[in-house]
Amino acid sequence: MKTIINGIIKENPTFVLLLGLCPALAVTTKVENAYLMGICVLIVLILSSFVVTIIKKIVPESVKIPVYILIVGTIVTAIEIILKNYISNLYKVFGIYLPLIVVNCTILGRILTVYSKEKMSYSLKDVLGIGLGFTLAITLIALFREVLGTGIITLMDSISSITRYRAIYRIIPTTNILPISILVEPAGAFLTLGLLIPLFNYLKDRRRV
Repeated sequence: MKTIINGIIKENPTFVLLLGLCPALAVTTKVENAYLMGICVLIVLILSSFVVTIIKKIVPESVKIPVYILIVGTIVTAIEIILKNYISNLYKVFGIYLPLIVVNCTILGRILTVYSKEKMSYSLKDVLGIGLGFTLAITLIALFREVLGTGIITLMDSISSITRYRAIYRIIPTTNILPISILVEPAGAFLTLGLLIPLFNYLKDRRRV
């Protein structure tokens, strides 16, 4: 449990390690987009860590990085095909940022430093911590951006073709002050991230004390 909490708080990929920021900035205009991207990254982490821990002893040191990238690339391609065929709306929203999971520093970094060296039991705990930490972080970013930027929270829209249910709620009524439309613009992503990083680290340090 300590390893999982460590990945969520002490080594949070987005707010502490500052890794995988492309999706954190690009797909967080809606809460739905954020948590679904987080789930995709978590699936890639789980599957790639499982494969890497199995083959790590037979992969020569000189070709480890290309082999690991090939493994991640194969998994991401499979997810991309599934989304394209079954959730095309979400596939279009993710755009180039879905295949970019292949070179996500969070995934490659953990593969090289943890999954290729540790036992599968420890790797799985680390995967859950890092994956959940990343998912929670970008979902929190999206929550601030969407609610304050549009007054709406989107929980299920793109995946409504599968769930047969849409969940879009107005949280804040439209006024002269709200919503703050700049938050759903690219500049709003940097602004939100810049505000949440110090807040998260302040709360993390307070918790430690």
